[in-house]
Amino acid sequence: MRFKVFKNTALLFVLIVIACASKSNDKAIETDITKELSKADNSISVGANRTENYLSLLQGKRVGLVANQTSVIFREKVRKFAALNYMHIVDSLLQRNINIKKVFSPEHGFRGTADAGEHVKDGLDTKTKLPIFSLHGKHKKPTKAQLEDLDIILFDIQDVGVRFYTYISTLHYVMEACAENNIKLIVLDRPNPNGNYVDGPTLKKEYSSFLGMHPIPLVHGMTIGEYAKMINGEGWLVEGIQCNLTVIEMVGYNHESSYSLPIRPSPNLPNDQAIALYPSLGLFEGTNINAGRGTEFQFQRYGAPFLDKDHYNFSYTPEPNFGSKYPKHKNELCHGADLSNIKVKRAFTLKYIMDAYNNATDKSKVFNTKNFTTHAGNETLQQKIESGITERDIKASWQEDLEAFKKTRLKYLIYD
Repeated sequence: MRFKVFKNTALLFVLIVIACASKSNDKAIETDITKELSKADNSISVGANRTENYLSLLQGKRVGLVANQTSVIFREKVRKFAALNYMHIVDSLLQRNINIKKVFSPEHGFRGTADAGEHVKDGLDTKTKLPIFSLHGKHKKPTKAQLEDLDIILFDIQDVGVRFYTYISTLHYVMEACAENNIKLIVLDRPNPNGNYVDGPTLKKEYSSFLGMHPIPLVHGMTIGEYAKMINGEGWLVEGIQCNLTVIEMVGYNHESSYSLPIRPSPNLPNDQAIALYPSLGLFEGTNINAGRGTEFQFQRYGAPFLDKDHYNFSYTPEPNFGSKYPKHKNELCHGADLSNIKVKRAFTLKYIMDAYNNATDKSKVFNTKNFTTHAGNETLQQKIESGITERDIKASWQEDLEAFKKTRLKYLIYD
């Protein structure tokens, strides 16, 4: 199967319009699309595509769906443009006469267009007329009233394998609500594009938040299905309750698989480069340094007005755009580094944030301490960076925690 990655905001807009429209024609699409899509061969069959394993569990049931723009079933026949190669799972299940009662949406909303952290309201899907309940607004967890007319919930969201990427926190709360209300949960598994390694500081319990709920490393190396099993198995739900969980496994996936996401999982992860850099550049979210929001190269650059312009030969100016209405340093010239064309390994590094701190003209402006602690999962990482400790020594300090986590992780791995 051949997947394609969205390269820019204009392209994303075009493809969303196409996917939502009742009619489309290839000639019009060719006129609108002016940039070549990158390509990646992939033979992985995601959980959503393995309908033979879960349709019978849904038949005759009142179904709730936790979904966003990534919740798609890929068509068997490959056509020229990515938007024509898949169907949203809501549309597919309705065509199969599955009784979907409502949809729950995570951060960024059902269509994946809301800013990071933006309050998302409940609503109605214009295409299906299904009610949509936000799990990133008034409630992070489905309420008892919202679940009263449901027998089963289907969870299908693409994750990227980073602790502070909030879809796994939504998973936790959905599992907890299902356990409390005796509702079965089916998780349709999808690849983790950063699933080939485990690294970063492990969250300390006292710093738990929606940006990190459990004692796991910053990069956990698990699929969302494997992670659901860990939540259950480690007793992380309230009072150790258990969710009636079924994971629909993938075929053709292992933790060394290379996978290009065909749909951006959130507004500011537009391509493979951004997703590979996100574990490292995501730490800038806890600083006053811009990580490309307000540009077309989100999480592929970083900069700020207070970084040394004599050290950096690259600059840019963030402006409000799709995915970032209020970017850091809006309309200000930022000096920094461009990583959009570097050859990047799927690995976690502190070198970018350490480089920015070391080359700030006013170091007191770098960290937003409370927010950085929430992202790091501890209060010591900032202290070590400010103290000038080397990356090698900082990484050595969390190796014992990583080894302990890897042993625990082994119990829940589905794939090699």
